Amino acid sequence: MSSAPTEATTASPPHAVSLWSSIREAVRGSHDHDYTEGAIGRSIVLLAIPMVLEMAMESVFAVVDVFFVSRLGAEAVATVVLTESLITMVYTLAMGLGIGATAMVARRIGERDQDGASRAAMQAIWLGLFTAAALGIAGAIFAPELLQLMGAEASVVRTGTMFTRVMLGGNVSVLMLFLVNAIFRGAGDAAIAMRSLWLANAINMTLGPCLIFGVGPFPELGVTGAAVGTTIGRGVGALYAFRRLLQPGARLHLGRRHLAIDPSVMWRLVKLSASGTFQIFIGTASWVLLIRIVSSFGSDVIAGYGIAIRLVIFALLPSWGMANAAATMVGQALGAGKPDRAEASVWIAGKYNAVFLGGLGLLFIVGAPLIIAFFTSQAAVAASAIDALRVISSGFLFYAYGMVITQSFNGAGDTWTPTWINLGCFWCWEVPLGWFLALRTGLGAHGVYLAIAIAYATLAVVSVVLFRRGTWKARAV
Repeated sequence: MSSAPTEATTASPPHAVSLWSSIREAVRGSHDHDYTEGAIGRSIVLLAIPMVLEMAMESVFAVVDVFFVSRLGAEAVATVVLTESLITMVYTLAMGLGIGATAMVARRIGERDQDGASRAAMQAIWLGLFTAAALGIAGAIFAPELLQLMGAEASVVRTGTMFTRVMLGGNVSVLMLFLVNAIFRGAGDAAIAMRSLWLANAINMTLGPCLIFGVGPFPELGVTGAAVGTTIGRGVGALYAFRRLLQPGARLHLGRRHLAIDPSVMWRLVKLSASGTFQIFIGTASWVLLIRIVSSFGSDVIAGYGIAIRLVIFALLPSWGMANAAATMVGQALGAGKPDRAEASVWIAGKYNAVFLGGLGLLFIVGAPLIIAFFTSQAAVAASAIDALRVISSGFLFYAYGMVITQSFNGAGDTWTPTWINLGCFWCWEVPLGWFLALRTGLGAHGVYLAIAIAYATLAVVSVVLFRRGTWKARAV
């Protein structure tokens, strides 16, 4: 799958010393590095490391909130879980807007059009602010009704309404953090996006428990304190990232002349982001549908599946960092008029991703009983979790290529191709196959796990076939 031609400049860092220096430079931030020239392997390392760390930090938010809120009882935890389900729509919109912003900014940077990149960034920010305002007003007003719609009991509605109002009303912090970080990724300043998440998490982990339990001078807000801490943390992280956009001399700089609304640029962003949002929604909805099938087999199976999926998600997070790096490389290379470099970048990123994710998949298959033992001692739950982890992990090697290639389509501005791929592989193939194998062949939940692994393999094959056609190279952004 990685047989594309390469050239001398595609070589990865040749030895441990240069690799270590590249890692240090990636974490520190490489503001002067030109990603359209030089060794592709080193460029991918410089982009991927901060992107991987950024995504790892993003996953910490939900874990921290649930950890502290769990001390308040089941109703508080239910509030967080149900509200997170609602916030998933905000995440979907934020990631969809981020896909469009990354593609446009990366293309302008590759064209050496700094002013155009700044204009695209500002239009993306305006679009995010308008979206956040509409969602925030609706969420703050209808928080109780939304919790009831999600099936919350009356006691949960009473306990959690203010939490939900703060989270949904303050969704601008989520949208702006995702969006501005996507802009920096497109510009090649991934280290800034990483630092903004570090800052946001540090504030959340410090402020959250203080507001939940009333530590020191802070008021005791209960579960609402978790929402306030998270919103403030994300907000400060977003402000830090936005402040970096205003600093002269940066790779991407917003000046006063960029503040005006540009309808033509904004409309191009809307078209890119609409398909990107639908693309994210397809993936999210398919997981919900699979959970519904798994729920037919009892609480032990659901619990085991839930443990396995959390391990799978944590395994995939670094791979999404690699995929995002490939998307930036593609966008900037196409902007510089170097489609061959764009293609070579994808194959090299796919190879790196396959080594990492394939190795991790092998570890999960061999070591599943030991790994699951850290999470549960209940035999029935553990058996379900081990089965799910082993079967789903068997598709990792394929998905390593699939996620890099689909994200690279997005980087090229061809957001509809991965949308159709996701629609076909997940909604039209994975979900029906999971239903059939689980409920019509006697395989039970094992059939769902098989369907996920098969869908991973299918997505990889379809992505490679479409990628080799090369039509994405001519996509205008």
